[in-house]
Amino acid sequence: MSTTLDDIRYALRSLHRNPGFTDVAVASLALGIGVNTAIFSLVDQMLLWSVPARDPGQLVNIEGGSDTVRAVLAVALMAAAIPARRASRVEPAIALRYE
Repeated sequence: MSTTLDDIRYALRSLHRNPGFTDVAVASLALGIGVNTAIFSLVDQMLLWSVPARDPGQLVNIEGGSDTVRAVLAVALMAAAIPARRASRVEPAIALRYE
């Protein structure tokens, strides 16, 4: 226990002796935590929660097949959904999910 306290005291003394390094370290941690939180919030809203749609039965799930087949189906579905964009509150790009 005393070695841990000695290590903490030494770390605090070292940070106090080098204020420039301390500022860079604190700023890096703050920026990293902030960016991580923002990205997680975006991923949480876009991928983990359900899409609010008027008619969830019209949402499309593409499964199976090769990557090329899925890409062609996705482009075809997007082309078909673009005219319906004005009639829906949900963007077609958000409503189309890949698994």
